Amino acid sequence: MNNEPAKRWIMIAGAAVAAVLVIILLLLVLRQPALPESIAFGNGRLEAIEYDIATKHAGKLEHVLVDEGDMVTAGQTLAIMEITELESLLHEAEANLDRAKESKKQAKALVSQRNSERNLASKDFSRSQKLFQADVISKQDMDSQTTRLQSATAALQAAQAMVAESDAAMAAARANIERVQTTIDDSFLKTPVNGRVLYKLAEPGEVLGAGSKALTVLDLNDTYMTIFLPTAQAGKTAIGSEARIVLDALPEQPLPATVSFVSPEAQFTPKEVETKTEREKLMFRIKVRLDTASSQYKDIPLKAGLPGMAYVKLDNDEQWPESLQIQMNK
Repeated sequence: MNNEPAKRWIMIAGAAVAAVLVIILLLLVLRQPALPESIAFGNGRLEAIEYDIATKHAGKLEHVLVDEGDMVTAGQTLAIMEITELESLLHEAEANLDRAKESKKQAKALVSQRNSERNLASKDFSRSQKLFQADVISKQDMDSQTTRLQSATAALQAAQAMVAESDAAMAAARANIERVQTTIDDSFLKTPVNGRVLYKLAEPGEVLGAGSKALTVLDLNDTYMTIFLPTAQAGKTAIGSEARIVLDALPEQPLPATVSFVSPEAQFTPKEVETKTEREKLMFRIKVRLDTASSQYKDIPLKAGLPGMAYVKLDNDEQWPESLQIQMNK
């Protein structure tokens, strides 16, 4: 007899819990947008390419110019490695180039001088040769003129070799400048894409090895959600159709999107479908791409893996329900 009140309270509590659950379920149902048949939907997760901004050469990280969440544009410098030593090497290479240029100037001047000497020796040799043939000068004098011409020719060739050597030194100096400059350029870590900084993986002052990651950037130019629609809806879905993506983290903020891919083949079903029931199980993969050029994304921390729902218009004349209309940013 004493257990009757306790049982009664347990029954009342159970009924109350059941009533609360029913109310919650009703509220969840009522919160779902009233969608016409010409709007299909499916659940999925955001997908995007993440780019690791890494060092090409070992060194100390001197500056990080962005923070997590910052929007960046392709080619923007995100971090800078220390380049003091590289700048010294660059100055040294430039000085070597200047010396090689000066050496070439001197070598060319010497070539001009040696060429004049050789021309004079050649003329004297020609005159001496005629005089020798006329027995005016001795063979000893003729041999002296021959030796003089040969010496002048050798001196000219040596001067010309100095010009070629200076050219080689200039080429080596330029190659060294280009190599050092390339290393300096590589010390400015830039993003290859427009996107958002997801992670800052290193801080100024850290010594990083070659290939070490400094930041990660999410490519916002190709952020999409993959959903699956049955045959009847997939057959009416066209590439370029207007769409909306609603993330679980931002249920009150639908994001503009576009259908960018419709699979030509069904998935999750046998290859040979014999019955109508099996045909109804056909699901087609649909890719819904965010229109990331829209100002709606300015303050939204998009990340790959965020769950949500994608809604697709099967009829372009259909109007979006109020819950899926885009609220213009002010």
